[in-house]
Amino acid sequence: MNKKLIAALALAVLYGCGTQATKEEPKAGVEERTPGAVQQPVPAPQPGGAARPIPPSRVDISPLKDPKSILSKRSIFFDYDSDAIKEEFRPLVQAHGKYLSQNRSAKMLIQGNADERGSREYNIALGQRRADGVKRMLVLMGATESQIEAVSLGEEKPRCDAKTEECYSQNRRGDMLYGGEY
Repeated sequence: MNKKLIAALALAVLYGCGTQATKEEPKAGVEERTPGAVQQPVPAPQPGGAARPIPPSRVDISPLKDPKSILSKRSIFFDYDSDAIKEEFRPLVQAHGKYLSQNRSAKMLIQGNADERGSREYNIALGQRRADGVKRMLVLMGATESQIEAVSLGEEKPRCDAKTEECYSQNRRGDMLYGGEY
């Protein structure tokens, strides 16, 4: 009886491996990707060979990457020895808070930074207070605690290494990074 079952299975496998004519898929259009190139619509193949023009579509850019959007800005700068968010950066933090509240699956990492002045331990604590302050404001704007992680990098990730006030001011910051950016 086993031989009959094996023979039946072998026959079924062989029958399933029969060749069938395959339908050739239409080839994909090629688009120009150089900066400033104007995209021309590619006609879609139609049954019977007739082509129907496709209206040009607007390419949507993520507001997080659109340079015209406030959400593309990701750094908040602080005064010396301070963790208070300056008035000029409040609209930026509010915009990110609103974005997070409308996009519950989005995650953010806030990295608090300090300039090199002060002890290493002090700068780690100051960077954490800065990151926590940004997180509090984001939560007040509607983001959830679980969407945001606040960490301190202290003086370990400077943007500028010169020992000038201009450089120090670039290093006193909180950086907001979305999932996939860190």
